[in-house]
Amino acid sequence: MADPIKVLLVDDEVAITSSLAPFLERSGFEVRVAVDGVAALAAAASWRPTIIVCDVLMPRLDGREVVRELRQQGDWTPLILLTKVDATSERSAALDEGADDYLSKPFDPDELVSRIRAVLRRAVPGTPPLSAADRLVAGDLLYDRRSRRVWLAGRELALTPRAMLLLEYLMGRPGEVHSRDRLLSTLWGYDFPASTRAVDHRVAELRRVLGDDAGQPRFIETVQTLGYRFVSKVARG
Repeated sequence: MADPIKVLLVDDEVAITSSLAPFLERSGFEVRVAVDGVAALAAAASWRPTIIVCDVLMPRLDGREVVRELRQQGDWTPLILLTKVDATSERSAALDEGADDYLSKPFDPDELVSRIRAVLRRAVPGTPPLSAADRLVAGDLLYDRRSRRVWLAGRELALTPRAMLLLEYLMGRPGEVHSRDRLLSTLWGYDFPASTRAVDHRVAELRRVLGDDAGQPRFIETVQTLGYRFVSKVARG
């Protein structure tokens, strides 16, 4: 029998943990709850969770500080941050700190379960995620996360900030299908006043700048009725 997937749920809001923990257990996970970042670090060391789901805004030690402390210790347990902050800079900063993914509050619990399973599918135990790499390389495409710059065959490309963030997100999760709704809520924010057409427009921009053919894609594939997938193999640069 396979080992159970152990989820450490970290949030100081009892209203959230009291409903979300049982939901995760019904979804087949073994769950423990920590009420703040200090308790989270102690539980991570003693219980050794498979994955951590951690709120950002908490007393004593916030979620980003938890990520930073774990990564400085060389602990690369997969981690998803939950945040009410919809600023693009905040979401980028979450990944810069070494989080594997982030989800904006409020969210559908089923979406969290989907994210947990997706993160665990691509995670390599003890290894930093692609989403935390300074540079991502796919063939002759190079993305530098620190400087937010992109090159194709040695030529620097000009992209809008949203298209740049979308490319970073897709490259950090190659082979995974992302629905338009997921991309919209993740990259634009849950309450952003836009339709999923905003995602399509940014994908069209990426394809135009990358010279990518939608019919025979090198990089971004449209998965009919489902969403988009980055199809090229990605490595750390």
